[in-house]
Amino acid sequence: MKTDCTIELSRIVKEFSLEVLNMPESEVLVSSTETNRPGLHLAGYYEYFDSSRIQILGMNEIGFLQRFDEAEKFKRVDEFFAKKPVAVIIARNLAEDSIYAQVAKKYNVPLLVSKNSTSDFEAALIAFLNLQLAPRITRHGVLVEVYGEGILLLGESGVGKSETAIELVKRGHRLIADDAVEIRRVSSKSLVGTAPDNIRHFIELRGIGIINASRIFGAGAVKLTEKIDLVINMEQWDASKNYDRMGLETQKTEILGLEVPSLTIPVKPGRNLAVIIEVAAMNSRQKKLGYNAAEDLLNRLGMNDDFAKTEETNVKPF
Repeated sequence: MKTDCTIELSRIVKEFSLEVLNMPESEVLVSSTETNRPGLHLAGYYEYFDSSRIQILGMNEIGFLQRFDEAEKFKRVDEFFAKKPVAVIIARNLAEDSIYAQVAKKYNVPLLVSKNSTSDFEAALIAFLNLQLAPRITRHGVLVEVYGEGILLLGESGVGKSETAIELVKRGHRLIADDAVEIRRVSSKSLVGTAPDNIRHFIELRGIGIINASRIFGAGAVKLTEKIDLVINMEQWDASKNYDRMGLETQKTEILGLEVPSLTIPVKPGRNLAVIIEVAAMNSRQKKLGYNAAEDLLNRLGMNDDFAKTEETNVKPF
């Protein structure tokens, strides 16, 4: 799948320690999260060839070409490289034949070599591309890891998100991002958040200024990325608003087309927000495991039917 994002081929070379047999002078940009094993194409079928995909030659493709004499092999390799794929990677160090480098230079196509097995390398490359080229958005908020749950704190400036994050870090949890959270959709079910490189691990505290959480609390207090499991909207307490007291209502926040479970927590003096968020994280995990405390309580009180009726008439039982 082609995306609006791109990644430099040089980063892929560095990430996977690839040997470079040919590389254009100008930077090559990769925009597709998909790769291709060009067996059919080397056999002469190019109707659906996608030059934006990285092409991976493994033992099957190299073995197939070795069946031919030098003239026929050169013809097929030349026809393949003439399609100008964004890059060609030969796995298992199978690039002893000089034909590949010769033709790659002729068409100025990047040619790289991996020492890893074809399947392992392709799986790792696809995972890397899915992360680096994932659709993304930046949200104003704070991302923390609490008991293994990724909690995204949202709210207006000054509501106390950063102060709450500091309290959570002091209680042994980890900070991922403060102020700006870069969110990527890495799959059809998962969102991953991180901090922009230039502000990573920094927190702004009103009255104190900028601090570096990693320097003050240690390397164990921070983390580079985290999956977003729960969104908590922090807002100033509104006495006229009815907040959810049972926990049976399922709130969702849509981010990049995915719906993430969410809560709205009112903020007022005297509330220990760090403890509340810890409990929210543990309760979120319990719900994932199939346990809902509110439903359990209603079952014990024999009020499930009554609650269903009050839901139909929009009347709360408590």
